[in-house]
Amino acid sequence: MPNPEIVDEVDAKLLLALNDDPRATVVALAQRTGLARNTVHARLAKLENSGGLEAFDHRIDPAALGYPLTAFVTVHVTQRMLAELSEAFSNVPEIIEVIGISGPADLLVRVAAVDADDLYRIAGQILATPGVERTSTALAMRTLVDYRLTPLLRRRLRT
Repeated sequence: MPNPEIVDEVDAKLLLALNDDPRATVVALAQRTGLARNTVHARLAKLENSGGLEAFDHRIDPAALGYPLTAFVTVHVTQRMLAELSEAFSNVPEIIEVIGISGPADLLVRVAAVDADDLYRIAGQILATPGVERTSTALAMRTLVDYRLTPLLRRRLRT
């Protein structure tokens, strides 16, 4: 895993502009931020190389793909089998994210499903994976705060 450097005020200014217009060119970002084109290019390259700037993917709502049900499955696992579990879960298309967590469970798995029957099938597939000891499933009822970094970038500008 890359070790991103701490974003400074110039980087934060640039990232806010990029957040507002993810398709902006280097020239457009330079104009918007008042930075030189070469500075913008160098800063973006530095952020990408350090792991501080990940690939921009348009956020696709799974419902638009026919998967309107989102669930979170907490998974208790045999620790020595994490690599195998990671590979097995990456082969299940409905598993859209897996995060290692601390606390009573080991993994938090985000699942997209067509309906309750589909979720039951996917949860069973997770539970049947060698190395999985037990699971617990919770349905996402509504997103109250979308994934966001803008407030953190704005706070960085004030420091």
